[in-house]
Amino acid sequence: MMRDKLSDAMKDAMRAKDSRRLSTVRLIQTAIKDRDIAHRGAGKDPVSDDEIMQILQKMIKQRDESAKMYTDGGREELAQQEREEIEVIRDFMPEQLSDEQVRDICKAVIEEVGAQGLRDMGKCISLLKERYAGQMDFAKASAIVKEMLK
Repeated sequence: MMRDKLSDAMKDAMRAKDSRRLSTVRLIQTAIKDRDIAHRGAGKDPVSDDEIMQILQKMIKQRDESAKMYTDGGREELAQQEREEIEVIRDFMPEQLSDEQVRDICKAVIEEVGAQGLRDMGKCISLLKERYAGQMDFAKASAIVKEMLK
């Protein structure tokens, strides 16, 4: 289970005195707890491993955008810190699919759904998210599906 993996990683980072890894794992756990609290308020169960993957993807995207802004602003040391956090977060995610694999999967999903045009795009993307959470960039996948359905 993902929560156990994060807990173990935090203990290992403490023992190794790896401050970057420790602080990043704490940030991940805080984001998960925040979502748990929101779910509890709405009467839902705690977040699942799939939802944790979505949280991790969002955290990577935020840090990637921040790193670009820091680089553009001439703050390379801060950009490097963001990139290091991305690497730590990626350690908890499944192997990312290559662009070629994503393209092949998108094509297969379009055929499976029987998508005829852009109006069927939502069905395709929801199926991709269900099956490949944490393994692909859905913004890229969405662009590929859109291109294939035109």
